[in-house]
Amino acid sequence: PDTTPEEREQYLQIIIDESSRLSDLSNSALLLTKLESQQCIAEKRPYSLDEQIKRCAILLSPAWEKKEISFTASLEPAEYDGNEELMRHVWINLLSNAVNYTPAGGEIAVALRAGPEELAVSVSDTGVGMSEEVRAHIFDKYYQGGAGGGKGLGLGLAIVHRIVELCGGRIQVDTVEDQGSTFTVFLPRTV
Repeated sequence: PDTTPEEREQYLQIIIDESSRLSDLSNSALLLTKLESQQCIAEKRPYSLDEQIKRCAILLSPAWEKKEISFTASLEPAEYDGNEELMRHVWINLLSNAVNYTPAGGEIAVALRAGPEELAVSVSDTGVGMSEEVRAHIFDKYYQGGAGGGKGLGLGLAIVHRIVELCGGRIQVDTVEDQGSTFTVFLPRTV
């Protein structure tokens, strides 16, 4: 009762933010648990992978525009036979991480190359990069390494890794501390 209206507003905002974070953690943990028990991807259908990546980039454009990050995309047209909802998690996570770990005025580039046997999608940034120690653990559950400000839950890259693995693909990480990172997802071409 003896708090000011400003203090009450501040406390309410903290409660809202932490409730949202807890909800995200619960949802991510449930998704990862479900993915860990799966042996294959269900509900696959052909769709435009390049269009999906464009939509994910547009969804995140307010975040990279706010930080005045230069964003470029070079996306070859490509059909992919997969679970569109699960793959959306992959692109949103990789793009969000690129925005979060890239300082204001930096650069992010997304590329999709469509080969005859596989599709390769890379997300590159001029962010903080990673040490070898951090890089060795980035796909571990609940691991939060590096200088991301503690905003994440430590589940995003574990989810990405599991989805890519279930698709029969692989993910490669190239990084240089204080220079940036490139995450490349290789997916077998099934269409």
